[in-house]
Amino acid sequence: MSEQKFKTTITSRHRLFDLHLRETFRYRDLIWLFVKRDFVALYKQTILGPLWAIIQPVLTTFVFSFIFGTLAGLSTGDIPGEFNVPSFLFYMTGTMLFTYFSNNVTKVSKIFIDNRATMGKVYYPRLVQPIAASLSNLIPFLINFGLFIIVWIVFLATGTTSMHLSWWLLFIPLIILQLMVLSIGLGMIISAVTTKYRDLQMLVGFGMQLWQYASPVAYGLTLISTSSKFAGLVDLYTCLNPLTPIVTTFRHAMFGFGYFEVLPYLVGWGISIFFFFIGLLLFSKTEKNFMDTI
Repeated sequence: MSEQKFKTTITSRHRLFDLHLRETFRYRDLIWLFVKRDFVALYKQTILGPLWAIIQPVLTTFVFSFIFGTLAGLSTGDIPGEFNVPSFLFYMTGTMLFTYFSNNVTKVSKIFIDNRATMGKVYYPRLVQPIAASLSNLIPFLINFGLFIIVWIVFLATGTTSMHLSWWLLFIPLIILQLMVLSIGLGMIISAVTTKYRDLQMLVGFGMQLWQYASPVAYGLTLISTSSKFAGLVDLYTCLNPLTPIVTTFRHAMFGFGYFEVLPYLVGWGISIFFFFIGLLLFSKTEKNFMDTI
């Protein structure tokens, strides 16, 4: 038989980094529907409802203030010097930011597992889910941030603290954006890997607890800078942990003073963007065939 010559070649149009960003934007109504669904489901059949968004971080802040501030006497300063900062506000800043970060990573890391039934029946850009998860977690964060602002204004009005207004407040939206980028990126990396290896999902909660104590949430950076063993390693510490410059810069913005170095801050942004694009790459690759392995 003569050799057949095929004129038509069928190939996939999916590229390695096919993100469907325009299509995702067209599905923005679906994003808001998912945000509403997640927020309503979170507080459904609860008596206090959205008040839990305030109660949980406030109770955690009181516990941190008592254990790490009163009993342990840990430093609440990021730079050397005598500064009067209410311990409640100090611990609330770290608790507020890390709670949002942890909730984002945890929720985004379970996107494929929690939504496999819907994704297996209905088509929509899968990137809609991480975006919706991040925005739904942002609502409790903003509620908590509103309470923080009220307490912050009260202390500012009394004039009994070292806090003062500064132009660093303009950094707040950028800090929150960086926190979103970092948490979504890490969450998408974990969600892509856990479609084959469920063990990693079991380690997420434990890893978040370790990360919390490795970050200056319950202590200030002076605890490290004044230590005889770790003196001079503050800049290295802030570069290795991308969450550290986020927390310290946020405190600097709210209190009017604190630790800020350009290099660690830029390195933190670089790590956040790196994790985000790696997460996008793995997420985009996994969404094409995750139903075969999940």
